[in-house]
Amino acid sequence: MQEAIILAGGLGTRLKSVLPDTPKCMAPIAGKPFLDYLIRSLQKKGIEKFIFSLGYKYEIIVEYLEKEFPNLNYKSSIEETPLGTGGAIKLAASLGEGKTLMVANGDTFFDINPGPIEAFHHMCGAHCTLALKPMVNFDRYGVVELNKDYSISAFKEKKFYESGLINGGIYFLNKGKFLDEDLPDQFSFEKDYLEKFAGQRRIFGVAQDVYFIDIGIPEDYIKAQQELPLQIQTNQSK
Repeated sequence: MQEAIILAGGLGTRLKSVLPDTPKCMAPIAGKPFLDYLIRSLQKKGIEKFIFSLGYKYEIIVEYLEKEFPNLNYKSSIEETPLGTGGAIKLAASLGEGKTLMVANGDTFFDINPGPIEAFHHMCGAHCTLALKPMVNFDRYGVVELNKDYSISAFKEKKFYESGLINGGIYFLNKGKFLDEDLPDQFSFEKDYLEKFAGQRRIFGVAQDVYFIDIGIPEDYIKAQQELPLQIQTNQSK
């Protein structure tokens, strides 16, 4: 896996109380934007080409990339109007060079090993493979249920679960199969693609029990301030 789309166009509505005028992915963590940690982590995992899906205050992100990553091989996919997660992926995927694209949320750090998931994705001839995170005692996320062959059987609503697999916000996408779908320019990837086509398309899930943090709400953004720099240090020492 060498090419990744980073979804970094969100408004960050739930973080307005702590980040009133900043794109979510630029939320500072120990003096660096969250996006900085994400890019460097993906580079260490073999990602060489990036497509940044941008929208809200994209100029801030572009300026940072030009300053801090002058040699980064990347393209920018800019939404003139909000397209939803699906529309954003569709627009960015049209800029992709490879047959398979890794898609990652710009406000989520999920420390997966992409190699085994990509290998499974190709072995199954999957249209889309989700990286899933096992969790216990949670109510912020819905649950993904799998069949015996790891194809996705259902997406369950958000409520309290004692244990379950959640969508970790990282996808391995067959670009051609995805772009061949008759999808609108504006839609939700989660609702209008994954949930709609589960059982109708070759959509699979692979679980990896590794570090995960989603900074989409103030409580977890504060938690990331403490945890993420330590997680990076731990990875560097391995």
